[in-house]
Amino acid sequence: MSVLGVGFIGAGPVTQAIHLPHLAGLSDRLRTVHVMDVDPGTAEAVAARTGARASTSVAELLADPRVDVVAVCSPHSFHAEQAEACVRAGKKAILVEKPFATTVGDAERIAHVSAEAGVPVVVGAMHTYDPAYLAAAHHWNDLPATARHIRSVIQLPPNSRYETLATQLHGTPPPPPTADLTSPDGRTALMSGLILGLAIHNLPLVRRFLPEVEAVDHAILLDPAGYSVTLHGPDGRTAELVGHIGHSWRPEWTFEAWGADTSLHLDFTPSYVRAGSAEATVRTPEGTRSFGPFPHNGYAAEWLHLADLANGVTDPLHSPKDLVEDLAYAIRLADLAGRFLSREGARA
Repeated sequence: MSVLGVGFIGAGPVTQAIHLPHLAGLSDRLRTVHVMDVDPGTAEAVAARTGARASTSVAELLADPRVDVVAVCSPHSFHAEQAEACVRAGKKAILVEKPFATTVGDAERIAHVSAEAGVPVVVGAMHTYDPAYLAAAHHWNDLPATARHIRSVIQLPPNSRYETLATQLHGTPPPPPTADLTSPDGRTALMSGLILGLAIHNLPLVRRFLPEVEAVDHAILLDPAGYSVTLHGPDGRTAELVGHIGHSWRPEWTFEAWGADTSLHLDFTPSYVRAGSAEATVRTPEGTRSFGPFPHNGYAAEWLHLADLANGVTDPLHSPKDLVEDLAYAIRLADLAGRFLSREGARA
């Protein structure tokens, strides 16, 4: 197959420190040919690293005939408009970074346009593409239907530590404004941002084992940045979600699910670390099976899947309906956790 040209809308830290290093290792399939950013200095500096064209206009990127696939890595509020423009421009496949959109209505619009035009859209939920996770799925029997408790833990040092190791960042965006935690609205907004910015990495996995959230039983904010949320579904299943950005170097990124006689444990590498896939363990009455680490992590796997979609040699791993429902799940959870927090005012 010919090498596909990739265009980036947005050249921030995720593009620079995650996507470009991964694409460098997949140069036989994909090559960065165009980098667009509203800051011309950032666009030019980042594009120069790969010999790509630089621009400050989405329209200019979409008009570039060398761009076969597009990665939408802009601020969340622009995802829906830009993803729709990419589809309508007739590109072969689109990657939209998390979250898919900021409203369910916008996500439904992207899904509709994608289906109508026959242009596949992938959301950057990298763990759903992780080879160890997918291998484990063939051996966990009926665990998604019988799991009683789920736990997702994301314990990381600040992103800047990984970014510094991964690349030399250009044009680091300013930090978000400090939330006013003395007000219910401030606490709600911070919790929502943490759910849709950090917890969302694992929420498609959580939804697979807990398809519906009935209520949030407990939610607190963690210092210096993070959350602890417990919830339950209508059938008595429970889940515990912990996310924490602290000062410790030692990371933990795990996902676990337990049923009556079957359990799943996944240990993921941090996003910025190209150290292969997760390691997965499935325990059943028949014994214990382990999977991974495989050479590719979820980011590399989703890019390879995107290339196959663009070439028309595979079907989407996740349907447009799945992508919309994943976002609706995340938004509902953020809303329920925010409401709980605004009532209780809890912070650890």
